[in-house]
Amino acid sequence: MLRICIIVTAILFLPLMAVGQDCIECHKEMTPGIVSDWQISKHSENDVSCETCHGEGHTTAADVANVEIPTPATCATCHDTQVEQFSKGKHALGWASYRAMPTTHQLPMALREGMKGCGGCHKIGLKSEEEIKELKEQGSGFGLASCDACHTRHTFSVHEARQPQACQTCHMGFDHPQWEMYSSSKHGVRYLLKQNGTLPETVSAPTCQTCHMVDGNHEVRTAWGFLAVRLPLSEDPQWKADQITILQALGVLDLEGNPTGRLDVVKAADVARLDQESFDAERNKMLAVCSDCHSENFAKAEMAKGDDMIREIDHLLAEGIRIIAGLYQDGILIKPESYATPFPDLLTFHDAPTPIEQTLFEMHLKHRMRAFQGVFHSNPDYALWYGWSAMVRDLSEIKHMAEDMRIHKGM
Repeated sequence: MLRICIIVTAILFLPLMAVGQDCIECHKEMTPGIVSDWQISKHSENDVSCETCHGEGHTTAADVANVEIPTPATCATCHDTQVEQFSKGKHALGWASYRAMPTTHQLPMALREGMKGCGGCHKIGLKSEEEIKELKEQGSGFGLASCDACHTRHTFSVHEARQPQACQTCHMGFDHPQWEMYSSSKHGVRYLLKQNGTLPETVSAPTCQTCHMVDGNHEVRTAWGFLAVRLPLSEDPQWKADQITILQALGVLDLEGNPTGRLDVVKAADVARLDQESFDAERNKMLAVCSDCHSENFAKAEMAKGDDMIREIDHLLAEGIRIIAGLYQDGILIKPESYATPFPDLLTFHDAPTPIEQTLFEMHLKHRMRAFQGVFHSNPDYALWYGWSAMVRDLSEIKHMAEDMRIHKGM
């Protein structure tokens, strides 16, 4: 009976094996790097061949347009747990949040669907069937898989994705230099020394994944979220007022402090913690991770420093927002019609029309991000000099430019 089963199985899989072998022989000549990567992969070891992911529509150079590009749904055929976890986390929202930004549609196509700017990293997000169809029609039918942003094709290596360098491509640079913060922090230095053999394998040295993907969970979240905004608002009167100003400049609250349509988008996407329970759930997860190496008291104190930093930088940013809003109100600066509230729109980024608004853009997205993330990533230089100190200088420049504008207008 066993022999019959083996023979039947072999007969059933023989056509697939033949197709896979044809792919290998051709692509050894056309794209040898792809073949060599696949040959050392777990996919190869487990007989996951080309047509499993790419379909059977492409067999010759004449029908290459028929090759299927994998999506997370393709990966879910075998990795359903990981795809389900991923689908609940913020990485899955990367494409939707990027497309929702007012500034996105002003970028050159190469930086959007061409995947060379914001799209190059935000392509990790899930895409609807309609969006996938649209990308293919535009000739940008790549970057659909999401999973391959960390598990680089065609090795799709778990070992690679567990290294902190796997996060480096996206989590660096202008608005979120987590790699620079981590790799030069004591956490990162110890792990990089562990990688090169200076420190033994037994030393404690956390990676990005240690803290943000506990036990390999692909649902990646943080308590404060990407922009460090949350509900409920603080009970501290000054901080609460500053938080309201920032939320108004983000377009999620109107002049009277009532929710706008943008808040509905934020709620639907679940990109920010909007109640105490969800904030505490993420904070407690992180505290549990920290407590593997540190005492709970130490971990709580370090987290509290991050919260304190957000309060301080919120006050600086809110003052800058109010100064520019005052210029709008007095007719000294023309507010773009596209802005949803009487406040400068923090999500317009480099599309902000004047130098003073550009300074506020950098204050918010570059320096504020570095200040609070520097604290949470245990990097003093980013927290102080590239973060808080830079914001102080930004605010000084905004005040000076606003005063000059008022003098010029005779006010």
